[in-house]
Formats: sequence, structure tokens, C-alpha cells
Amino acid sequence: MNYNKIITDENLMETIQHGDKEYPFCFYYDNLALFDFNCVNWHWHTEIEFVYVQSGTVTFCIGTEQITLSEGNAVFINSKVLHEFYSEDNAVIPNFVCYPTFIAPIETRIYNQYVQPIISSTISYQIFSPALPWQKEILDILQEIFTQQNSACAKELITSSLLQKLWAVFFEHIDTTHLNQQQEHSAQSQIKLQVMMQYIHTNYSSQIALSDIAQSAGISKSSALSFFHKYLKRSPVSYLILYRLKKASELLITTDLKLVEIAYATGFNNIGYFCKQYKIHYGITPTEYRKLKAQRK
Repeated sequence: MNYNKIITDENLMETIQHGDKEYPFCFYYDNLALFDFNCVNWHWHTEIEFVYVQSGTVTFCIGTEQITLSEGNAVFINSKVLHEFYSEDNAVIPNFVCYPTFIAPIETRIYNQYVQPIISSTISYQIFSPALPWQKEILDILQEIFTQQNSACAKELITSSLLQKLWAVFFEHIDTTHLNQQQEHSAQSQIKLQVMMQYIHTNYSSQIALSDIAQSAGISKSSALSFFHKYLKRSPVSYLILYRLKKASELLITTDLKLVEIAYATGFNNIGYFCKQYKIHYGITPTEYRKLKAQRK
């Protein structure tokens, strides 16, 4: 299975259901070239995620960190962690998303002793490289899990067994000594960031300033700058411009509005500035993007 659009609510929580209650696991075989601008936009979910870079190079922005992984490496992304990833080439990234309860039911000893400590920790992610033996073992198990998704014989049972095996190796080597107080502080910071992002998503078509964005979360302008740089590696104003360009891209595809109309509808008061920013960020003009999408229909 694959999909090429991330759909989120106003808090950037992904709204797509991965699997179901009977089988809370879903495998995806994604090519980032199928995503707009080769990018899986910012989102988070309560599920855990394992992503393997089968080909190409992928940059992952996870929580407060930014990492770049090449072919043959993988990454674990923890529950409720804000993340985005993108590539400059046709990177293929088989991955799966599952609820932690797929490893063990909640309120069981296995869940409380081996699952909860990791998903409640301040661990945002873990890289797996073939250079380290225990990480190489996890990479091999990931490959087995991917292979099983094309099997018609006891696929679900074998997948569950392999994931427990993977988690056992992971737990044995992971550092779970992070303080709950640190986790709570990190969660509070992320909530404030999400409030500001939601404010931008709601008011992007209006003329808003840094002070407006900061006030929406009840913090100072300097704190707003700090949160955005810490988590998103950009300023609030830069994020606002990118979001406006994203909404403009949607209008370019779904409407016949003129460029000047799209520019004003998405908060740009100057058509020249709009086209310039579009070219800077996406490498093509709005007109070229519209023609490209029309050709692919």
C-alpha cells in the first residue's frame, strides 16, 4: 500500500487510520517522488513508526532534531512526536505504522515493562545503521517484516511475532532513563508550538505578524522564535510563508483562479513577491507547477 498525501487536523495530528482495532498495523511502500515536492509534511500520530531507506537519501526532521539517512539505514519515530521528511531524489521508503498495543495489550506486564517505558520516554527517534551489530539485526528483522507483507500465509501472525522480536532487541539496547519531567516539559513546548501553527493555519490569508503568532500561545516573541527554530528549524514568519505557498499550490491545482487572485487569497499582497518566493522555495514558478500537475492528470 502507498499514499501520497498527509491529511492532518488543526493540531497537525494525522487523521488517516492506520490499520484497525482488529489489526492495528499498516505497511506502506512509498516513493517520495509521488509526494508534492518530495516531502511528507509535518504531522504526528499516536502510533509508532519504522521507516527504512531502500534507495536515495532522506532528510528527517523529528522533534527538535534533523537527520539525513542514506540507503540501507532506518529510523524509529516514537508516538506523538512531530515529524517531517523529504528527499531531493526519488527515495523509496518502505515503512510501517502501528499502535504500541500491537506489540502487547495494554495493562499487561509486557506492555508496562517493555513498551510503556519507551513510548513515555523523551526518546523522539532512534537510527539503525548496519555498522552496529544490534542495529544490523533490527534492519534484518525489518526486511523480514516487509517481505511478509506480500505473503498470503499467516502474514498477520508472523508480522506480530517479528515485531516482538524487533522490539526485544530494541529494548535491550535503548536508553530508557529519561526523566518524566523532561518528557512533560517537551510535551508542553510542543503543544505551544502546535497552538501557534494552528493560528497560522487559520489566519494565513490575513496580514499577521510575529507578535500575533506569539500572542496566540501566550508567550513572548523571543519564545515563539525559539520554539519554531527548536522544532521546525525555521522562523515563524518563514513557516507562515511556506504555509501560504502550500495553500497556493492547492489552489493552482484545484481552481482556475488567476495568479494574482491566488496570491491575494493566500496572504501575498504582491504578485511579484509571491512568484519570487514560490521559485525560491520550490525551484519552479507557479505557472510551471500548474502546467506540470495538469500534464499528470
